[in-house]
Amino acid sequence: MNCEKIKQNVSIRSVLESFSLFPVKENRRTAFYFALDREEKIPSLCVDFIRNTAFDFGTGVSYDVISVVQQIKKCSVAEALKYLSSFNFPVNIERFADESETSYRVVKVAEVRHPALIQYLESRKVSEQKKRVREVHYELKGRKYFGIGFKNDSDGFEIRNKYAKLCLGSKDVTWINNSNNMNNEIAVFEGFIDYLSFRNIESQFNLTCDCLVLNSTAMLFKAQEKLKSYDKILLFLDNDPNGESVALKIKDAYNLIEDYSFVYSNFKDLNEWLAKGTGN
Repeated sequence: MNCEKIKQNVSIRSVLESFSLFPVKENRRTAFYFALDREEKIPSLCVDFIRNTAFDFGTGVSYDVISVVQQIKKCSVAEALKYLSSFNFPVNIERFADESETSYRVVKVAEVRHPALIQYLESRKVSEQKKRVREVHYELKGRKYFGIGFKNDSDGFEIRNKYAKLCLGSKDVTWINNSNNMNNEIAVFEGFIDYLSFRNIESQFNLTCDCLVLNSTAMLFKAQEKLKSYDKILLFLDNDPNGESVALKIKDAYNLIEDYSFVYSNFKDLNEWLAKGTGN
């Protein structure tokens, strides 16, 4: 696929999501993201889903899917094309904009009982924690689906199953308070599967703390102010460049930090460590 075909057929939303970048606010045609090349408090990158392009109001720079990858990965056009070659599904950009994940309908929210979802939780070694999640049936783009749902603080649902990883509704973090949090500590996780993993084995860490699930490292900005109210922050982030970058940001911004990633240092994340039997 040549450059022009990639620009036309690879969705810019999907490319941004592949780097864990999600809109701060959006409508059916456009969305605002934080800039690709700098820290900021007010999002300045405007993404047009119909044109499949982005414009940075702070710098005046325009982007297509290729230059987005170049900016984020600091790579050549050839390397960006290689990265984008994995996005091997053509999309109709206008249809994608009209039928994005904002165009959904939740049909039913219930206790997790479907055998496929039970099996999924068992495969991740967190079936004991099914009471902390829900079975969500929903319609998306005219089709019916179901998955494990974890609610965020904007009443959106993070949805996971064997085939899907998406958010229904507004992207946000999830705060979980612990009435026994006598030491005013908080544990921070990237995703809810790691949080469920922690609940399985928290007695091993002898912790009684509040918990924060970012649901995406891009959502850290929503938690930064409230994190200041804690005496100690405990990190359970992924052992990858993205997780390490967020850990560094937190360590630079707050005083007392304890990084628990050393516990699962040979694994991608806490759940992988648990699922492969090491955490049992």
